[in-house]
Amino acid sequence: MNSQFSLLRLELPFTVLNTIFIVQLPTCLNMSEAIALQATCLNLYQKKPTQIILDSRQCTIIKSSGIGAIISIVKTAKELEIELVLQSVHPQIKAALLMAGLDPFVILDSENKAIFPLDNQQLRYRTPTHPSVSSRTKRLIDIIGALIGLGIVAILFVPIAIAIKLDSPGPILFSQTRCGWLGKHFRLWKFRSMIANAESLKAEIENQVEGPFFKNKNDSRITRVGCFLRRTSLDELPQFWNVIKGEMSLVGTRPPTIDEVVQYTLPMWQRLDVKPGITGEWQTNGRSKISNFQDVVYLDLHYQKKWSVLYDLKLIFKTLLIIFRKHSGAS
Repeated sequence: MNSQFSLLRLELPFTVLNTIFIVQLPTCLNMSEAIALQATCLNLYQKKPTQIILDSRQCTIIKSSGIGAIISIVKTAKELEIELVLQSVHPQIKAALLMAGLDPFVILDSENKAIFPLDNQQLRYRTPTHPSVSSRTKRLIDIIGALIGLGIVAILFVPIAIAIKLDSPGPILFSQTRCGWLGKHFRLWKFRSMIANAESLKAEIENQVEGPFFKNKNDSRITRVGCFLRRTSLDELPQFWNVIKGEMSLVGTRPPTIDEVVQYTLPMWQRLDVKPGITGEWQTNGRSKISNFQDVVYLDLHYQKKWSVLYDLKLIFKTLLIIFRKHSGAS
């Protein structure tokens, strides 16, 4: 027996086929629709279905909050041992979900109705969630700035490398998987500013920030040279390589770690509608004084709202001024 329920903005419409629920995704999975999708699935999970199908044939645009909602409901479905399938998924949506690291085996082929893995090389997401992502002028500024930055790296690499090695044992560079635009995973590079086993000791350090973000002003893992590198922002110079590759921009949001994104609520996912940047609103507005992650989210969304090429240039200039101030903060 079929029954159709449409709860407007509170939930998405769905069809019931015995113990199978089919949820109709909207054309654009934005913030409000993502909240409705999450609420719908949480309600359906309580009915203990054998399978939930997300009918995606109408969905052609997805924002970061929509990706966050799908990742969240897939995780919950696995925990409850409920089969969750994305059906008739548009190639652009598939590409976006793959970039965010979502398990491709939950996607159902619209033609042969068989679950199949996706080739990330064959799919390209062509609908940017924010105009800054597709701006050619912004990209040109990024390339020019990154080339200048890499030139500075070439000049300073040897003295910085010697200082790091003399100060503490371990590699010269530090790399870590971060989440970029739409949650895409990439490897971020920095000059090492902490002891070699810093990640394994993170649990022993008090987090002085409220929310899914780690910060400690007196972090004992930071080396003496590392303290200088952070104060002068020299530790971030290798990130110009990430900018050249298109994984980051000169100006954007702070690139979060995977364990931070796992804790995100849907509103927090909106930070990932733009590429992460070496600098941005947070870095130029007293980053050392911010103690609540909601303030970071507010600044990131403020940047997205005010974005323009001229505004980017203003933030770059402001960043340079801060770097040369004696008491500039560092993360």
